[in-house]
Amino acid sequence: MGNESLKTENQKRRSSTLFVCQAGIIAAMYVALTYVFAPISFGAVQVRIAEALTILPIFTPAAIPGLFVGCVLGNILGGGVIWDVIFGSIATLLGAIGTYLLKKKNPIFGTIPPILANTLIVPFVLRYAYGVDDMAFPLIVLSILGGEILSCGVLGGMLGISLKKTKGVFSKEKSKK
Repeated sequence: MGNESLKTENQKRRSSTLFVCQAGIIAAMYVALTYVFAPISFGAVQVRIAEALTILPIFTPAAIPGLFVGCVLGNILGGGVIWDVIFGSIATLLGAIGTYLLKKKNPIFGTIPPILANTLIVPFVLRYAYGVDDMAFPLIVLSILGGEILSCGVLGGMLGISLKKTKGVFSKEKSKK
C-alpha cells in the first residue's frame, strides 16, 4: 500500500511539473513571437503571429494559462495601455478556453474561438483605449478579423494539423529509446 501511495504522489508531482513547464514554455514562445514580429503585432492593422499558438489548448490544458500570461507580458512589453493589457489578454484567454472545449474536434474548429474572441473584443479596445475614430470602426473590425484569420486560422490551423500528425509532442507517453 505504501509503495502505491508513493507512486501516485510522484505521478501527481510529475504531472503538475509538466503542466507548469509547458505553460511557461508556451508563455515564453508567445512573448518571443510577439516581440520578434512587433511591427505587425500591434495597432489597428495587426497580424499577431503569436496568436497561432492559440491552437495549443487542443493538445494541452497548460496552454490556457501559458497563452494568457504570454499575452499579458507581450502587451506590457509592447507598450500597451492598461486596458489593452487587460482586455486584449482576456480575449486571448477566452479564445484559448474555447479552443480547449473543442479539443475533440478537428484542429481547424479550434481556430474559431480565438478568431471570434479577438474580433469581438480587440476593436473595442482600440476604440476606447486608443481613441480610434468611430468612422473607422467597421474597418478596424474587418482588419482585426483578417489578421486573426491569418494568424489563428491559417497559421494556427497548419500548426494544429502538423501537431496532430506528430502525436508525441504533448502526449503523456514516455518516448521509447
